[in-house]
Amino acid sequence: MIKIRLSRKGSKKRPFYHIVAADSRYPRDGRYLEKLGTFNPMLPKDSKDRVLMNIEAIKAWIAKGAQVTDRVAKFLTNAGQMEAKKIYPQTKQDKPKAKTVERLKEKAAKVAALEEAKKAEIEAAEAAKKQAEEEAKAALAAATETQDTVTEMSAENTANSADEAKAEVAKDEELTAASE
Repeated sequence: MIKIRLSRKGSKKRPFYHIVAADSRYPRDGRYLEKLGTFNPMLPKDSKDRVLMNIEAIKAWIAKGAQVTDRVAKFLTNAGQMEAKKIYPQTKQDKPKAKTVERLKEKAAKVAALEEAKKAEIEAAEAAKKQAEEEAKAALAAATETQDTVTEMSAENTANSADEAKAEVAKDEELTAASE
């Protein structure tokens, strides 16, 4: 079976790939039938030289029955030459076990309960704060009323005291005039 796949070239930690048509029995980096392009992952993703392909040759090999690997299919999809290939997971290892799912659900329930408790606490604190403000306003109003009453009484006492003081002064003057 003919595969259109990547063949690694380049040195250690400096990968460079050839896109080749090769028999599936040949080694990855070994013999191939035709070189169809290159892929340089060291270049930025938006670089035009990152993936270079001979589209006509690739289409010819596909017409002959060659299969493309997932990576080469992705390159062709990005170039607009092929529909996206759907890749299915081969195992269930990426999915959590039943007990783990149960634990996660329990944990989510506990977190939700804690959040509800915090909301209730905050609402209670706000209600207490509102009540305290109302009580403070009522106390301030009562204090203002009391102060007004005290001021009125002070004014009356002051007026009475002034009258008494004038009367005493007048008495003193009378006594002083009488003694002269």
